[in-house]
Amino acid sequence: MDIFRAQSTEGLTEIRMEYLLEDFPEMPTELSEHIRAGLPRYYAEHLGRDFFAYIAEEGEKTVGSAFLVVNEMPPNSNSSNGRTGTVLNVYVAHAYRRQGIAKALMELLISDAKALRLDFIELKASADGYPLYKKLGFKDSVSSFRPMKLIL
Repeated sequence: MDIFRAQSTEGLTEIRMEYLLEDFPEMPTELSEHIRAGLPRYYAEHLGRDFFAYIAEEGEKTVGSAFLVVNEMPPNSNSSNGRTGTVLNVYVAHAYRRQGIAKALMELLISDAKALRLDFIELKASADGYPLYKKLGFKDSVSSFRPMKLIL
């Protein structure tokens, strides 16, 4: 099993789509095709700049991933550097689960996040992933602010 930071966009679209279709099995085909079409452009523009992909490969097959998106904002009391990370797409194909792959991917991601001098990294944990993230040192986030969004 090889675990590394992706230097090219090869395989990223497929592993992202595997993750999304497992999380959202009833995603309409039209939406799935739209997302698939937009991913190569995103990866080409962002990979190695403010987007980092960590990949697990068995031979020629991509079997796992973890993505880190670097966000930058004005420094503030919660982020003195103004640089934070968001973890996305932590995924391991079913046949390869419970073998330490997600842990190895996350350890490499965390090491890079430290080297990038991010103030913190955050994620939204699934029930399956929650115990791993706790073991890696993630804490439950509590805020007096209420998350909101406006869909445009």
